[in-house]
Amino acid sequence: MDNKTASNGTRNVQKTLSDLSSYRTPQYIYYILIAVYIVTAFITSVTARSTGYFTIGESRLSIYAFAGVFSSLSNICIILMTVLFGKKGFITALAALLIQSPMILFGILVRHNYNSIPGVFGNILVIITIFIVYLNNREIGKYQASLRAQALRDTLTGLPNRFAGHELISTLIEKNENFFLVFANINNFKNINDTIGFELGNEVLKEIASRWQTLADNGTTGTLDFVVRAYGDEFAIIIRKYKSENDVIKTIGRYEDALSYRITINDCDMNVSASFGYAEYPTDSDSHQTLLNYAAAAMTEVKRLNSSNHILRFSPELLKTDRTFEIEQKLRYALENDGIYFHLQPQYDVEHKLRGFEALARMKDENGNFVSPAEFIPVAEKTGLIDKVDCMVFSKAAVFFGDILRKSGLDITLSVNVSVRHLMKNGFIDEVHESLTRCGIPAKNLEIEITESIMIDSVDKALEVIGEIEKMGIQIAIDDFGTGYSSLSYLNRFPADLLKIDKSFVDKMDSGDAAKKYVAAIISIGHIMGFDVIAEGVEEPEQLETLKEIGCDFIQGYIWGKPMPAEEAEKVVAKQLESAAAH
Repeated sequence: MDNKTASNGTRNVQKTLSDLSSYRTPQYIYYILIAVYIVTAFITSVTARSTGYFTIGESRLSIYAFAGVFSSLSNICIILMTVLFGKKGFITALAALLIQSPMILFGILVRHNYNSIPGVFGNILVIITIFIVYLNNREIGKYQASLRAQALRDTLTGLPNRFAGHELISTLIEKNENFFLVFANINNFKNINDTIGFELGNEVLKEIASRWQTLADNGTTGTLDFVVRAYGDEFAIIIRKYKSENDVIKTIGRYEDALSYRITINDCDMNVSASFGYAEYPTDSDSHQTLLNYAAAAMTEVKRLNSSNHILRFSPELLKTDRTFEIEQKLRYALENDGIYFHLQPQYDVEHKLRGFEALARMKDENGNFVSPAEFIPVAEKTGLIDKVDCMVFSKAAVFFGDILRKSGLDITLSVNVSVRHLMKNGFIDEVHESLTRCGIPAKNLEIEITESIMIDSVDKALEVIGEIEKMGIQIAIDDFGTGYSSLSYLNRFPADLLKIDKSFVDKMDSGDAAKKYVAAIISIGHIMGFDVIAEGVEEPEQLETLKEIGCDFIQGYIWGKPMPAEEAEKVVAKQLESAAAH
């Protein structure tokens, strides 16, 4: 491939980005302006030479007087061409004025048509104007190009980002142009990060992006390709200008082959591979989001099969076997489009006095349909998106709760779940502190729920972070106690305030004496270690009575309150205020 072809490939990628991010005036307006200019210029020329008059009412007007009107209209067309059509409009406008000027001078000097003298000065002023407009617009264009680069380029790899990919797909669908969408995921990239660290892992991503961008730029695949960094170690390739699916398979094969040469970062040699799933518009789907889901489904299936063939086209059978990919795409969409929100479930002491609320994650998909937490929470944990879900729920719930505290004056608690991944994240403590300050919530009114499994995953790191939380004055709850790897030695080191008994134990509590004694033992252990104890999932009056009998401190469950939207939680607080006033 010669340098000229490579250069054309590069220009094609940049042209695509420019087309996506800038509005272009329809071409027909350019020709309309030229036509109007020619007509008005001709009328100006005729009226400027006329010596006739016409009468309106009692006034007699010279036809020449209207030359200025049509001259102004023609000049407006000239200026609009420069403003709307950039360099092409400027050159057209300048050529028209330079052609017109000698004609005016000829009329003055040869025909002695001195009425045209103002037109000479008018042309000079318009030429100066279009020069100023053109030069100014060119500077603005450079600034806009810089903004486009920031808005549509991935900062790490320099590839077009997912927003650019979404825009291109939407544009192609509007034009009803056939294309293939390919989802690519780097195999075992987590192991690379775990082995050499995130910084060098980023260098690996940059090298992969460089190889694929070069392939898309130089045009050797035989198709028109647009490579996008979608998320983390996921990429997308939009393929156009193909003759058959076989051309597309060969193109994807070229991207796979580009990774066959080992990558060397800081003297570390790595062999990298990727899995590719693809789908076609409109054959597989004529919907933007569905097409994304289908390509992702095929990619997920390739990784699941773990075979030597790393390329797979979407087929409807994939939908029957695995829904995880669909939930993952819905989750990513919800995170990007404010589809994650919260409900609040009230917590009470055994005398039915409000203790506070637990914030629970809720989600709507792109169509506004509710997605069950039982579906999206496991997928969020599996895909590493749970920390983003936690953060969004905490941020929104904290704003609401801070307002409730100020209005009511009640000493109640907001309880929020924090995943192991989120807790271990650098900057977690700063994130919590910033939210408390911003929302005006006293630290003592916030409770962070942590699953006991964190003590198995990383004891020392967990205790360090939890210790920082405790120093801030925030309460700590051990969630789902008894379902994981409980260890009294860990609990003894755990600076918690509350122990939460999982619903599975509450459900079985009245099934026999042994089950009841087991729950009673958990409550006793909690009290011995200085923890309060709350039972989750309490639904039946018999369960409530048993828990009161064996000394449980707090109750959470449908018997006294289902998870509810913020406005319903406000009513619960108002009812509590009324009850307190009555006593």
